[in-house]
Amino acid sequence: MSLKIKFGVSTWLFTSPFQTSSIAELFPKIAQMGFDTVEIAVEDPSLIDGQAVKLALAKYKLKAIICGAFGPTRDLTNEDPAIHDICFKYIADCLDLCVLWDIKFFAGPMYSAVGKARMLPPDQRKAEWNLAVTNLRKVCIMAAERGLEIALEPLNRFESDLVNTAWDVVRMVDEIDHPAAKIILDGFHMNIEEPDIEAAIKLAGDKLIHVQVAENYRGTPGTGQTNWAAYRRGLEAINYTGTVSIESFTPDNKELAQAVCIWHPLAQSQDKFASEGLAFLKQWAQ
Repeated sequence: MSLKIKFGVSTWLFTSPFQTSSIAELFPKIAQMGFDTVEIAVEDPSLIDGQAVKLALAKYKLKAIICGAFGPTRDLTNEDPAIHDICFKYIADCLDLCVLWDIKFFAGPMYSAVGKARMLPPDQRKAEWNLAVTNLRKVCIMAAERGLEIALEPLNRFESDLVNTAWDVVRMVDEIDHPAAKIILDGFHMNIEEPDIEAAIKLAGDKLIHVQVAENYRGTPGTGQTNWAAYRRGLEAINYTGTVSIESFTPDNKELAQAVCIWHPLAQSQDKFASEGLAFLKQWAQ
């Protein structure tokens, strides 16, 4: 029996930052390749004309998902409440775009700043965890007021010291204790952190509302060492019917490539990365 899923691709595979001018190149190409969904990485909401994106989504018959970008100025575990306010404002802008584009959730590692990976004493780590939980409960309230949910993403140990595994994110969601708190799992991070992919997906269970994939080396799905059978068994077990999105990054944007440590191209071209990855995923899902 085939998986009843939709297929998406992240704008980060092609460009950074996504902006209004990105629409003309990306949306027709993504639609022509056969994707159902464009996962829009919103780095700077002020660069995006939301109404123009809405019209383009309708024109090319694409659904959208928003994934956020969280750097040092968007850190809900920072000691400075002014930093929290900046992050809340950014999240509010992204939630408003979700409403405009008819998206039901906002996704990303919004508990802390990406790249914040340090050896901390237990009391400081506990304090940061508690601060993340408190602030994310506020984010859940913001989302619920708009009829939305949030999806929290674990990152590997080199990119976060707070939430690395499915167990970590389930614990965080449980402590947030709000119905809007849900989970996104990213296969690249899971390949580093999870001893058992199938078990991790089952642990997330019905709280899992989005999945991102790439190969173990962040390359084209189907070309590496990923245990795709385990992914399938896990998704089947929880009756997952959401989107599976290809997420990797273009080496053409040097700032982005440095941030995610991509020092050379991972495919012959980004277009081949997307089209061949989609062909593999469609066969895998059958």
